[in-house]
Amino acid sequence: MKSVFILLLSAANLAIGSAYAEEIHARPAFQPIPGIVVPMGGAVRDDNDALRQRLVDLAGGKGARFVVIPTASGNPAATGESAAHELRRRGAQVELLRIAPTWPGENIESARRAAADPANVAKIRAATGVYFTGGAQERYADVLNPGGVASPVLQAVRELQARGGVIAGTSAGAAIMSRVMFRDAPNSLLVLKGLLREGKEIERGLGFVGDDLFIDQHFLKRGRIGRMLAAMLAKGYKIGVGVDENTAAVIRGTDIEIVGATGALLIDLHDATVEPGPVNVRNARISYLDNGDHYDLAKAQARVFPAKRARGELKFGQPGFVPDFENPRGAFTDILGENAVQRALSQLVDGPDDHVTGFAFDLLAAADDPTPDLGFEFVLRRDDRTRAWESVGIDGKDYSVFDARLDVRPIRMTTPLYKAWR
Repeated sequence: MKSVFILLLSAANLAIGSAYAEEIHARPAFQPIPGIVVPMGGAVRDDNDALRQRLVDLAGGKGARFVVIPTASGNPAATGESAAHELRRRGAQVELLRIAPTWPGENIESARRAAADPANVAKIRAATGVYFTGGAQERYADVLNPGGVASPVLQAVRELQARGGVIAGTSAGAAIMSRVMFRDAPNSLLVLKGLLREGKEIERGLGFVGDDLFIDQHFLKRGRIGRMLAAMLAKGYKIGVGVDENTAAVIRGTDIEIVGATGALLIDLHDATVEPGPVNVRNARISYLDNGDHYDLAKAQARVFPAKRARGELKFGQPGFVPDFENPRGAFTDILGENAVQRALSQLVDGPDDHVTGFAFDLLAAADDPTPDLGFEFVLRRDDRTRAWESVGIDGKDYSVFDARLDVRPIRMTTPLYKAWR
């Protein structure tokens, strides 16, 4: 097992390359994304009216014609009908397509036949929006795009997108938006260590956001920054967006707008440099986009929510700046933990220090982990490109943070990490 894992680790890091362009002006043009693509981070609440109504409005408002595709779900009839109900009660007309291998009486072969059914294709061609439910995203790949061959239903969805329609998906339905997606990678630290096997941890996605953008979901809640960074490096992505739960990224052309309860994390590797071996990257740029914020992918520029901008920018490092985190908690011992990277960014921009450190490691490594002493140090830094705003709301402060610096390096942990006191 150890030799196989080390080979996988070496292959993944050879794919990373040795360095990225250092100059901002060398940034290649970002190709505008056709239509309107809306990855949602999963766990979207029924009472999130702003997000759900936005979907209907984007697809034409009252009378918008949606098709719901529940292929990924373990209970597609119930999941699909729930999604259809939420769209209908906000004014949309909805067709639920019976394309799922887990539908009672169906299997993978019958689901593939349904993905080629002219009647289903016709319903998509008459629609203004498509909604992909959550579940296991590998089912989307296996049914709609087996072996990388687009089914007639997938071709029809792409045609809908090309004519300006809405392509929305939650959880698994968001994961499929990239040309490469995570197929089944629940352990972010193992992915960060290099466990990225084709057809296992990663898979072909359906590619609705084009070749230049990587999407991940359940992002802050499940601490997925490590796995997204590793996949981006291994697959040559320069921009990645991790969308949190109960939140959406509305992508039109080159613009991203955040809508929902929390926000999204954006990683930019255009100016990063990478060393060979386990993930070892310097000068990655990291931004936290809050509800209402925009980001222009072509210009690499963020635009903060107007009400938040009116409160004024945080002036860290300047005379008169009074940090809110006067006694910071020190290092984050689990930077891959729930919401940890968001909290670290908040401390960075509203604290006394110009950097915050976090660590990623297994306190109790699995018996079959071939590299139990491999961990990672994450250092977030403020520099002359970093900007931030905060607002005070009912749940406390919500920060927007643009262009912080992120350095990640491998470190060797002591094993066992701790012993009995006596």
